[in-house]
Amino acid sequence: MSSTRVVPAEASRVVTSDLFIAGRSVQAQDGRWVQTVEAVSGAPIARVAAATVEDANRAVDAAAQALPGWAGLPPARRRTVLLRAAELFGERAAELSAIMGREMGATRPWCGFNVHVAQNMLIEAAAQAYSAVGEVIPSDVPGLTALAVRRPVGVVVGIAPWNAPLILGVRAVAMPLVYGNTVVLKASEQTPLTQSAIVEILHDAGAPAGTVNLISNAPEDAPAIVEALVAHPATARVNFTGSTRVGRIIGELGGRYLTRVLLELGGKAPVVVLADADLEAAAAAVSFGAFMNQGEICMSTERVIVERSAADELSSLLADRVAKLVVGPPDDDASQIGPLVHARARDHVMALVEDAVRQGAEVLTGGSADGLYVRPTVLRHVTPDMRIYHEETFGPVVSVIDVADVDEAVATANDTEYGLSAAVFSRDGGKALDVAGRIRSGICHINGATVHDEPQMPFGGVGASGWGRFGSRAALEEFTELRWITQQSGERHYPI
Repeated sequence: MSSTRVVPAEASRVVTSDLFIAGRSVQAQDGRWVQTVEAVSGAPIARVAAATVEDANRAVDAAAQALPGWAGLPPARRRTVLLRAAELFGERAAELSAIMGREMGATRPWCGFNVHVAQNMLIEAAAQAYSAVGEVIPSDVPGLTALAVRRPVGVVVGIAPWNAPLILGVRAVAMPLVYGNTVVLKASEQTPLTQSAIVEILHDAGAPAGTVNLISNAPEDAPAIVEALVAHPATARVNFTGSTRVGRIIGELGGRYLTRVLLELGGKAPVVVLADADLEAAAAAVSFGAFMNQGEICMSTERVIVERSAADELSSLLADRVAKLVVGPPDDDASQIGPLVHARARDHVMALVEDAVRQGAEVLTGGSADGLYVRPTVLRHVTPDMRIYHEETFGPVVSVIDVADVDEAVATANDTEYGLSAAVFSRDGGKALDVAGRIRSGICHINGATVHDEPQMPFGGVGASGWGRFGSRAALEEFTELRWITQQSGERHYPI
């Protein structure tokens, strides 16, 4: 699989990226390729194999054929592969960061963070090698031993996005693998080289042929490729991280083909700031949560809901902090805010800002764009009549919304179809815990930022943010089947 390797010294070279099926790099069946380019410069990056539906089916077939051998290995053998993959992530950190930076225009700190978290996800997955344990269930039938046992589900299809391509690409495959499943990773059309590198590392770490497979595709072919992966009779699970719009489609496909799906989708994360909060701490957390990776994170803070008596001071603290953020090229170590991923993303963000301003929102800082670079923006006096109140921004903009009291703060936080991450700031721990319990979200942090993830934590949302949970022991429910097995000893009496 060496054809996809890119080292920093060769970062400007156009490379070729193949599919990876049954332990081999292969071209698409019809020989088609897609050219990828850097969004800011337009410089070509790679020729990427554009899979056909037949290629997708071949990848699932290969995973199904490899399943008995991989599932039958001792847990220690699977653990060894994942630990070696974690080591390789460390050894290839510069290479991985360089690939990711070119493909998505990410700043160097975000690329480095992706390598670090992905490496830890592999280590955490390895630590779960022996966690798929069952239990003995007492039976009322004399002489009957009843067991509840965990078994691999089979072939798992992972569909990963571009915004955190190493973290979310590894998350799509690591826990399924440690539990004895085989996987097919469908790479994002934006970051195919980055996610191809994940599969390459797992292969180099000793994953047997067919255990890990890679599909890349042309953007226009995505609907047909995804349906083929979901519909294949050997596909037991699909885990998808991405937009709510696409998640709804995958959920419908899962229902049609009776394929179970795990969905981690969009967000509109609120930070509720109570009047007694440490406002400096709240402003720091909002600045980080809203603008890390230009706001292109599902957990990004999009709404600051603050009690009116603290709103002026918090708004001033936040605007001052955000105005100092450094916007610049992703390959400049000084840059804190890089370009948005493409022109469509910029146009979406600016349309939301312009609509809000037309309807009376005040721009405290930012509000403009230069090419793909959008100045970090703080809006005040945002109302439900504005698109930005409801729609996911996925860019460097945060809205400040004043409320009268705690009850209105909770109601406003819940006034959204999304429910992924949230945060509450208060010096009163009991009050904050009560408010956190009333917010409808899969994740809520007290006196911390909405952007936070650790490999061992259960991660996922409610409502339009999806269903199911990634992360360590929580993944056991998603990627193993619970089976009931009995053994009868002695004579058993039947009524007929």
